[in-house]
Amino acid sequence: MDKEITPLQPTPAWRSTQKVSPRVTQKIAFTVIWICGVIAILALFVIVGYVLVRGGRTITPEFLFTAPEGGISGEGGIATVIVTTIMLMLLTVVILTPLGIAAAIYLSEYARDNWFSGVIRYGVDLLAGVPSIIFGLFGYVVFVVALHFNFSLLSGALTLVALELPVMIRTVEEALKAVPHSYREASLALGCTKWQTIRQVILPAAIPGIVTSIILTTGRTLSETAALYVTMGGSSALPTSLFSGGRTLALHVYYLAMDTTAFDKAMGTGIILIVLIIIINLITHRISRWYQKRMGIKETE
Repeated sequence: MDKEITPLQPTPAWRSTQKVSPRVTQKIAFTVIWICGVIAILALFVIVGYVLVRGGRTITPEFLFTAPEGGISGEGGIATVIVTTIMLMLLTVVILTPLGIAAAIYLSEYARDNWFSGVIRYGVDLLAGVPSIIFGLFGYVVFVVALHFNFSLLSGALTLVALELPVMIRTVEEALKAVPHSYREASLALGCTKWQTIRQVILPAAIPGIVTSIILTTGRTLSETAALYVTMGGSSALPTSLFSGGRTLALHVYYLAMDTTAFDKAMGTGIILIVLIIIINLITHRISRWYQKRMGIKETE
């Protein structure tokens, strides 16, 4: 007896194996990317706009060129705070940059690919994720108490160096690794030593990445509060030496917002902090372009 033939059932739409068109996938991906970009830009404009609206009215010559006087209403200006911020930033960059570049050169050019270099890289990555307040407590115990630097610019700068060093090492190392290996081979083939190759070929080619690293660490230095809260002391007076305490713009914003009723002045201080960061970024890019032109390196778009 013949078997009964059952008619084929239509495949449900949710079980269809037909793939989505690549053009449709591309349009969806581009749409999502554009939406994310627009959201990020809108968030930036909203934050900066709010700070400008709330703090713009406080930006006066008296606010910029007088020292903080304290009080519950936050009398005075931010003159000494601006100077202290610039002093701390320069001291930190001067100490941090040679150490970060030297360590990155060792890991990229000299260290062998073995367990020891792997442990170093793991330690650097681990330190990069440690909260800043932990570095602040470390700085307080080592620099303020053990080494008797007290609450000072030097204690704050050394703490920031410890905080930012892992970030600079990793970013500069990646910039050095991005230089094509053929550059090294060509230099060595011409009779240059390894150090001559690093100094005259690799470092100039990696300048854009190194500048980016300096900008990132400088921005974090200017915006840091927790680590400096326990190492600089928070004095509003102008530091007279490396062993004098002080207060940065970010710390001053915290004091005004939390300990006074001068919230508008806190927003005004935030405006000055944003402007200072923009100025430092522009100066750093100018120096980078000048150095690249001097070394005869074509700028990359």
